[in-house]
Amino acid sequence: MTGQHDLVGRIAALQEEVDQLRRAVASHALVDQAIGVIIAVSGLRPEQGWEILREVSQRTNTKLRVVAAQVVRWAESQALPEPTRTTLSTVLAAHHPPLGRALVRRPYRPWGSAERERSPRT
Repeated sequence: MTGQHDLVGRIAALQEEVDQLRRAVASHALVDQAIGVIIAVSGLRPEQGWEILREVSQRTNTKLRVVAAQVVRWAESQALPEPTRTTLSTVLAAHHPPLGRALVRRPYRPWGSAERERSPRT
C-alpha cells in the first residue's frame, strides 16, 4: 500500500510541476509580446525593452506579468492604467533613443499606398 501511496503522491507532484510550467510558458509569451510593443513604439533594442518592462514592474510594485498584460492590452487600443502609464513614460524618457530616431515610429507605408501617391514629388 505504501508503494501505491508514494506513486499517487509522485503523480500529484508531477501534475503540479506541469501546471507551473504551463503558466510559465504563457507568462513568458506575454512578456515577449510586451517587449515587442515597447520596442515598436520606442525604437529601442529588445534588451532595452526588457529592461524597461522590468523597471516599470519594480517602480510600480506590480508583477512583471501584470505589467506585460497591461502593455499588450494598451497595444490593442485599451488605456494603460495608472501608475503604469506615467511610470512607463518616465522610464522610456530615461532610455531615450539615439539621436535622429523618433520615439514613436511612423507606420510602414508600402510604395503603392494612397498616401505616398498623393505626396508631392521633389
